[in-house]
Amino acid sequence: MRLVVVSAGLSVPSSTRLLADRLSAATAGRTSPGADVEVEVVELRDLAVEIAHNFTNGFPGRNLAAALAAVTAADGLIVVTPVFSASYSGLFKSFFDVIDPDALAGKPVLIAATGGSARHSLVLEHALRPLFSYLRAVVVPTAVYAASEDWGAEGLPERIERAAAELATLMTGLSAPSTRPAPVKDEKDEKDETAEKTDKAEKTGQAGKAEFTVVPFADQLAALAAR
Repeated sequence: MRLVVVSAGLSVPSSTRLLADRLSAATAGRTSPGADVEVEVVELRDLAVEIAHNFTNGFPGRNLAAALAAVTAADGLIVVTPVFSASYSGLFKSFFDVIDPDALAGKPVLIAATGGSARHSLVLEHALRPLFSYLRAVVVPTAVYAASEDWGAEGLPERIERAAAELATLMTGLSAPSTRPAPVKDEKDEKDETAEKTDKAEKTGQAGKAEFTVVPFADQLAALAAR
């Protein structure tokens, strides 16, 4: 399985990349035993110039094309952005603007964000989730936001594990209902079933005839006159 992580962090080191790494490690650890998970990280900071050129000339550069192909071919996707002006970053949005509109259809996606204050945590629900719902991705229920004060505090590791488990479940198909093939009937069973239905129909018809007897109106009048 291929797990692709898109990180829109700009600084080095980056808390956005740190959150992305923790989410990818937790997801890889939650997949079914024996599953070979290949993790690839796409750093949008390194693609900024090619993304801008793609808007002006309509063609992706070599590195951008490789990143778009990786995202398209992924079995699962983790996307992490820093919060700028109470929303995702412009670089993050630009990358998903140049990707094919159908590339994420039906793809499991875990959304996450980092910010300086917990007041921006709703960016996950009012910005990121609608974006990926529009792209027809399958967004896992648990989104992860990490404010500056969350690092090393209680709660963040639990959210990471819960979101990772949800993504791993979708990637491995554990949540898909099992489909059992319909039992195959042999020729003898079909003949017996047909004979049973015919016998039942005949009995029903006979019962109906015994219960409902049609008496001509003239005979009814004659019976009344004889009284």
